[in-house]
Amino acid sequence: MFFKVLCLLSVAVAVVSAHGHSSQFVHKYDGHHESVHHGHGHHDYYTHPKFEFGYKVDDDHTGDHKSQHEHRDGDVVKGHYSLHEPDGSVRDVHYHGDHHSG
Repeated sequence: MFFKVLCLLSVAVAVVSAHGHSSQFVHKYDGHHESVHHGHGHHDYYTHPKFEFGYKVDDDHTGDHKSQHEHRDGDVVKGHYSLHEPDGSVRDVHYHGDHHSG
């Protein structure tokens, strides 16, 4: 997932750099690894998932204006994205996901 986000951000920056400006950030929080035992001598390591990323594109030449911000802490993911439509309207979407709501 983290790699996909970086690839998407790289493509967005490459496209926008010719016509406008963009900004992006990725913060990954590396926690302490905890051992998880599965029995029969087998165990894995678990790290509490936590990250935050965002990007913004403003291109007056093409009219491309959008942004996204998302953060995750454990099973809780919250985010927002905004897209300026060609007709001048703005689509704002706030989303939330957790263990109970998916």
